[in-house]
Amino acid sequence: MNAIMNNFDIDPGNRPASRNWEGLSELDQALLENRLIEYRIKKSWADPWGRKLTIIGLIVIGAVFAFLTGASFGLW
Repeated sequence: MNAIMNNFDIDPGNRPASRNWEGLSELDQALLENRLIEYRIKKSWADPWGRKLTIIGLIVIGAVFAFLTGASFGLW
């Protein structure tokens, strides 16, 4: 087997320069500050479809909770 082995895995000083992902800087900062859920909620709320799905999801969860609570008290 003729494998060419670079020294990148052994010697961290010889690693090539990593690319700077400008578009992901906000996500990277959110990961560093451990606020990834807040980032996802803000991005989802900014998107019109994400906002509609969030509202519909909360309404469905609330309706199921109300139904189960009413059923447990014998209202249905």
